Amino acid sequence: MGDEDTVTGFLLGGIGELNKNHHPNFLVVEKDTTINETEDTFRWFLNREDIGIILINQYIAERCSMRSMPTTLLEIPSKEHPNDAAKDPILRRARGMFMAHDLR
Repeated sequence: MGDEDTVTGFLLGGIGELNKNHHPNFLVVEKDTTINETEDTFRWFLNREDIGIILINQYIAERCSMRSMPTTLLEIPSKEHPNDAAKDPILRRARGMFMAHDLR
């Protein structure tokens, strides 16, 4: 799930496909894509048995309510929305595991 440039990269990398029911495993989120459409697609991806990892732009992940996630979620930056390290759950967790002098 991402902006057009990000999803184009996914498709060029060969990870985009249609399942047997012709449903895509990707969503291009544009300026006119509603929050409901984004959240519904996100939940639909979570429930699909053929999806094990969801790649999603960080700014889009922030818009989705994530109560339970059996799937792996990887937040990635987009061209227009750089990654915000302060909001990255993995980096926040890593900071709690190390002292400042460990990172020098």
